Amino acid sequence: MIFWILIAGLTAVAALSVLVPLSRTRRLPETVASQADEAVYREQLNAIETELERGLIDADTAEAARTEIARRLLAAHERVKAAPGASRPKTGLKLAQAVAVLALPAVTFGLYLLLGTPDLPDQPLHARLTAPAEGQSVDVLVARVERHLADNPEDGQGWAVVAPVYLSLGQPRASAKAYANAIRILGPKQEWLTDMGEALAIAEQGLVTAEAQRAFEQAVALEPSAVKPRFFLAIALGQEGRKVDAIAAWEALLDGADPTAAWVGAARQELARLTGETPNMTAPRGPSQEDIAAAADMSRDDQQAMIRGMVSGLAERLTTEGGSVEEWNRLIRAYMVLGDKAEAEKALASAQAAFAENQNDLSRIKDAARQLGLSGS
Repeated sequence: MIFWILIAGLTAVAALSVLVPLSRTRRLPETVASQADEAVYREQLNAIETELERGLIDADTAEAARTEIARRLLAAHERVKAAPGASRPKTGLKLAQAVAVLALPAVTFGLYLLLGTPDLPDQPLHARLTAPAEGQSVDVLVARVERHLADNPEDGQGWAVVAPVYLSLGQPRASAKAYANAIRILGPKQEWLTDMGEALAIAEQGLVTAEAQRAFEQAVALEPSAVKPRFFLAIALGQEGRKVDAIAAWEALLDGADPTAAWVGAARQELARLTGETPNMTAPRGPSQEDIAAAADMSRDDQQAMIRGMVSGLAERLTTEGGSVEEWNRLIRAYMVLGDKAEAEKALASAQAAFAENQNDLSRIKDAARQLGLSGS
C-alpha cells in the first residue's frame, strides 16, 4: 500500500510544479514600462523640491514643472491599472488546478483499487530469485541463472542451459558468449559449436563471419554428416563469392536428402540462385519398402551385394541414358562409400566426358570429386 500512496503524492507534486507557475500573474511588457515611468516621475518631483529649496529655481517655475510631471505620473498610473496582466487568475485556471491536484490523484487511486491488487504483498528481488522455479517467468529464471553463473563462472552446464534462452530472447551475442564458455569449460560438441556459429551469424544480420565459420568447420570436423553446420558453410561460400565451391557444397548437402526436410526448400533456392536452374529433388532410384524389409533379414554380404546391384543399375542407366550432374556425383560418391576408388575414378572420367561441353557443370563435377579425394583431370 505504501507504494501507491507514494505514487499519488508524487503525482500531486508533479501537477503543482507545473500549475503553480502558471497561476502567477504575468506582467506584460507595457505594464513594466508604465511602472518604470511612474518611478521616474516620482523622482523628478523630488528633484524639483530639492532645487526649489536650494534656490536654483523660482516658485512659479517649480509649480509649472510639478503640474506637468503630476499629469504624466497620473497617466502612467492609469496605464498600469488598465493592463491585462494586472487581473487576477481566471476561474478556468483555478478549476484546472483543482482537477489536477485533487481529482487526478483521486481518480488514479480509485482505478487502482478497482483494477489493481493493493493487498498483494511485496515481492523483493531476492525472494523471487530464491523461490521455486515452477511458475516463474522467463526473465526471473534467466536472472536466477545469471546470478548463479556470477558466483560460479566455471559451471559449463549452466552456460549451456542459458545460451539457447538468450537466443530465443533476441540476444544472439550473449548466446554466442554463453556457448563459448560452455565449450571452453566442458569441451567442444557439434551442437554447441553449430548453435554458437548460428548466434554469431544472427548477430551480424545473417552474415557468416570468420568466427562463425570457424565454429561451423569445427562442428563438421566432429560430425561430418551434420546438416546444419554444412548448411551455413554453404551460405558462407556464396557470401564470399566462391560460386563453384558453393554450388558443390549445396549439391553435396542435397544429395540423398529427404525432400520433405524443413531445410531442403531453402537449400534448393540457394542452389537455384547460383545455377539459374531448379535442382531435381525427385527421390533417387533406390530400394523399395519391400527391399528394405528384406534387407533387414540379410547377412552383411548379401546387403553389400544388394547395394552394389543398385549402384550398378544407376551406373548403367547414366551410361546409356545420361543424367544430371547431381546423379553423376551421387554415383561417384556411392563408389567411394563402398570403398571402390577405381570404379569412382571411372565414373568420374565418364562424367567429365559427358559434360565436356558445359564448363559450369564440369567444374561442379570436379569440385565434388576433389572433396572426395579424387584427382579429376
